[in-house]
Amino acid sequence: MNLTHRQTQILKAIIEEYIATAEPVASEQLEKKYSLGVSPATIRNEMSALSEEGLLKQPHTSAGRVPTPMALRFFIDNLMQEKALSVAEEVSAKEKVWDSRFDFNRLMHQASLALAQQTKNLSIVATDTGDVYYAGASYILDMPEFFDIDVTRTVLSLLDQQNRLSQLFFEKAYSEDPVHIVFGTDLGWPYFDPVGMAFVHFNAGRDRKGSLAVVGPCRMDYPRIIPTLRYFSGLISGLNGNW
Repeated sequence: MNLTHRQTQILKAIIEEYIATAEPVASEQLEKKYSLGVSPATIRNEMSALSEEGLLKQPHTSAGRVPTPMALRFFIDNLMQEKALSVAEEVSAKEKVWDSRFDFNRLMHQASLALAQQTKNLSIVATDTGDVYYAGASYILDMPEFFDIDVTRTVLSLLDQQNRLSQLFFEKAYSEDPVHIVFGTDLGWPYFDPVGMAFVHFNAGRDRKGSLAVVGPCRMDYPRIIPTLRYFSGLISGLNGNW
């Protein structure tokens, strides 16, 4: 993808603004808030060019633009600056699971709860033997993407579909990156287009594999969620000698 430096900076600003607000982003908004060094008219022209590249789309009722899944993946792969967990956050996560380290089922439950609290999203912990644990379903109800009852119903019903979760986490081929990003449009499931998912595998002991996932809107705060998932994976895998 051959974007100019200016197009890249504008796209990055649009995505960061959209992640923060969940609202379509207008050129005047970017010009006021970000130091792009160009006029709103120039920004509009570049937004049109980015739309032609399939990176932005324009909702019918708005003059602003929103990033497409293609743009979000480009952001994650090329533009995103990860926000590492603080020492206090790492200690807090470890404390929440430590007392459960000798009880596998309790540990999985506590891990899902701690991950949901850390990311403020729905979390799912699954094993390749079909066990599923989840927490934080209430978080998604605060997000505009889930005001659509069909979207919310589809996501919540997924929690009871062990076979579909197993296929998603353990049977599909993904890149070599430890944290995998899946957008609803990748899956082709009804009502799943606004949904995003990030997940990572961990060692579940006795030759078993597990998956830690965060589910939310496509515009999830990936700079925070990706390092959080990576940390939780290492933390849980490090306790596998107790199982």
